[in-house]
Parts: sequence; C-alpha cells; structure tokens
Amino acid sequence: MLQPRDTAEVTGRDRLLVFLLAFAWGGNWIAVAIGVHGETPWSLRFLGSALGALTLIAAAWLTGHTLKVPRAERIHVMIAGFLNVACFQIFSAFAQLNGATSRVIILTYSMPIWTTIMSRFLLGERLNAVRRLAIALCAAGLAVLVWPLFAHGVPATVFLGLGCAIVWGGATVYLKWVKVTVPPLANAAWQLVFGFLFIAAGTFVFEGVPHVRGLTLETWAAILFMGVVGTGFAHFLWWSIAGRLSPITASIGSLMVPVVGVLGSVVLLNERPTLTDAAGFVLIFGAASCVLLMPALGGAKA
Repeated sequence: MLQPRDTAEVTGRDRLLVFLLAFAWGGNWIAVAIGVHGETPWSLRFLGSALGALTLIAAAWLTGHTLKVPRAERIHVMIAGFLNVACFQIFSAFAQLNGATSRVIILTYSMPIWTTIMSRFLLGERLNAVRRLAIALCAAGLAVLVWPLFAHGVPATVFLGLGCAIVWGGATVYLKWVKVTVPPLANAAWQLVFGFLFIAAGTFVFEGVPHVRGLTLETWAAILFMGVVGTGFAHFLWWSIAGRLSPITASIGSLMVPVVGVLGSVVLLNERPTLTDAAGFVLIFGAASCVLLMPALGGAKA
C-alpha cells in the first residue's frame, strides 16, 4: 500500500490533482444549481447518481481495483449509502432549489464540526482545546449566518443545508463505529450504487417515471457534469491518490472545495452573499480548518 508522503515530497502533479478535485466537487454545486432550475430534484439526482455510479465502477474496473465487499459489511455500506448519497443528494438539491447555493455550501461544510460532536458521544473521542474552539467558531458562524434569515419566517434551506452536514458526518462516524474493512474505492462505489437505488425508489414514489424529455442542453450539461465529473471521476481521483497525499495536502484539498463552490456561485450564478453570509462563512471555514488541519499539522514534520 502506498504511504502518504511528507509535505516536502508533495509534487506539482499532486497539487494539480488536488486542484482538479476541488474544481470537480466545487463545480458540482454549480451544476446542481443549474440543473434544479431545468429538472425536478428527484429526477435530477436519479440521472446524476446513476451516471456517477457507472463512471466510478467503470473507472475502478478499468484500472484493476477490486470492488468486493465482505458479506457481513454490505449492510453497513448500504446504510452509509443511504445517508451519504441518497439523503445528502436529495437534501442539497431541494436546499439549492429554495435558497442561495453559496449559503447551502456554507451550511454543509459545517460537517467536520458535527462529525466531531458525534464522535465525542458515539466513539468516545476527546474534545481537546482545538476542537472546542472549532465548535465555538461553528456555533458563532451558524448564528451569524441564519439569525437574519429567521426574520422572514422559517427557511427550509437552513434545515436542509444543515441536514446535508449531519447525514454526511453521520455516515462518516457510522463507518468508523462499525469498523468497516472495505477498501475505500469499493466503499465509495457501492455507496453510490445503494444511494442510487434509494433515490430511484424515492423518484418512482414521488414523481413516477423520471423526467428526461424536453430538457435543455444546459440542463443535460449540468447532469453530465454532476454524474461523470462531480461524482464518478471525483470519487475515483480522490480515493486513488488519497493514500499518496500528505495529511496537510489532503486537508487543504478538502477546504478548497467550499471556496471554489462559493466563488463559483458568485461568478457563474451571479449570487451576492450578504455581509452576514461572509462572516458566517469565515467563522465556519475557520472551524473546519481547526478540525481538518490541526491534526495534520500536529503529525507533520517541521
């Protein structure tokens, strides 16, 4: 197995791959924002998740990766797929349909904090000073971000965005709790497959046959980007190189995603975040940085 490199050994190729990942995952938010205005959320996610699962499985097969999952662990991967794929994708699509994409991204990337809190109670992990600071920053960021929104009623986007963060974090903690041994790429592939099956069931229940007729070229382009690039290619690239990256490089790559997404929503979707949005983003981004970067910095060579 390839071991993560030290920071000094990270090459220009590694940095390029991290940038491509940030572009793929950050751009995925923009594609969804475009797609939900030309397609229903359920059908959009049905088509996107199907393409994503097929792309990842094809890439894994062509490169010789095993996709075998031990029989005893299939139920765990299925549960993670329900949370991490089905719930996340549906929550985020409806959140973006009803609110600003930049705001949904900010709320969703509070995920490391929810993971920290759940890990404390479910895994018994200790809350050190850095993690306590992260929770305080996240709480302040959420308060600054959402308080003005409640002046106009109860915004569904807020709860859906937070729901994305919680189910994402919940799937992560659950897999650590049950101690799965499935190779990461196989885990991701089967999560996408199970997630697609849940989305397909929901689509037929709530919408009937998925809508595929009369879609514009712009909507089809968004669906193709979501499935092929933002889901299949991105997952394959991440799990193929994650073992070779230093902890700092991997963490910075994760933190680049919301930055790319928010900037993309400003440039491509003409969104104009308010001052409270910006303040909330800074605080939540700082909280996520504490959780993601501090452990990596602590274990890295000077």
